[in-house]
Amino acid sequence: MLKSASLVLLTGAEAAAEAVRQINPDVFPVYPITPQTPIIQNFAQFVADGAASTEIINVESEHSAMSAAVAAALAGARTMTATSSQGLALMVEIVYLAASLRAPVVMAVGNRALSGPINIHADHSDAMLARDTGWVQLFAENAQEAYDLMLLAPRLGEYPEVRLPVMVGMDGFTITHSAEPVSLLDDAEVRGWVGEYQLPYSLLDTQNPITVGPFAMPDSYFELRYAIEQALERVPAALDDLTQQYARLSGRAYQLVEGYGLEDADRAIVAIGSTAGTTKDVVDALRQRGEKVGLLELRLFRPFPAKALREALAKVSKVAVLDRAMSLGASPPLFAEVSAALYGSPVQLQSYVYGLGGREIYTQDLEQVFAELQEPLGPSRFIGLKTQEVDHARSENPS
Repeated sequence: MLKSASLVLLTGAEAAAEAVRQINPDVFPVYPITPQTPIIQNFAQFVADGAASTEIINVESEHSAMSAAVAAALAGARTMTATSSQGLALMVEIVYLAASLRAPVVMAVGNRALSGPINIHADHSDAMLARDTGWVQLFAENAQEAYDLMLLAPRLGEYPEVRLPVMVGMDGFTITHSAEPVSLLDDAEVRGWVGEYQLPYSLLDTQNPITVGPFAMPDSYFELRYAIEQALERVPAALDDLTQQYARLSGRAYQLVEGYGLEDADRAIVAIGSTAGTTKDVVDALRQRGEKVGLLELRLFRPFPAKALREALAKVSKVAVLDRAMSLGASPPLFAEVSAALYGSPVQLQSYVYGLGGREIYTQDLEQVFAELQEPLGPSRFIGLKTQEVDHARSENPS
């Protein structure tokens, strides 16, 4: 049954901090980095004011933050943290270990460009750096989804058939620092939703000793890695179950992939993050002009929802895949995944890279993407790239 909710003007970072306060995790290691700092800053204030009883651990680096988080989670404490950009890059050694040790840590990521050159604004380079670590990766479209996905994340990570760490991505500044109305659940409802943290094997259970982090020889390493793959394969079913439960609680229904205007679309865009919201406005405008266009928004990136994506795009002729990151020397990451998922299908794909380092993408840019889908398709295209500056740099540094 849908319970009462309050509507509050919050930034995405404040909404994430509210979710953490309501969950009231046992441990929260912190190290600030723009643009996720407001998450830990607001949550630290909640703890200081007595609104949460979490043990905040101040550490000397993001590497230490993830080290502390993994140890706390395996010792029997519900554990959450947050980071961005170079912070995620620094902790990635332990990010791999969190998944391999099956520590269901939840981490908010204020998605930001990676150096160099140094840049503090939004793109998805940091999340894509960690895409093969074994973590579940969710992406929010706006502040409301940042709140809701943070509430879904601990239940998903602790799901008996999953037990993996989860990161919730929210575009830096675009979501973390932009305020909009957010519908909050009551504290008691959230406490009932998340329940008690239960880990089947605890480091501190001396009556049932376990081995954690052993050295794996060739006769065991393969199987241990495959076990993580099997757990990831169970994520879509677990997430579907949880989102149905959450819809009954909140009235907000989420899907792994969400089609918008796809019912009769002949052209579509695939996107993740805040750009999906802008694309919805463009779809609405073009449909009023009689154009059959649509959007496929991915909220789940790891494990990649290939089956759901194939089904959603089965009747679309041409698809533009928008990447807010580059895999230098290779296909952009989201485009590569969509291409693999649609291998053998008649759907024609066009790759676009956009928004690196926080560069804006406008409604007219997206209208242009839809227009270009009516033309012959080709190599990756770059939205908003200042080609004259690139040509000048090339002449200054001839290869």
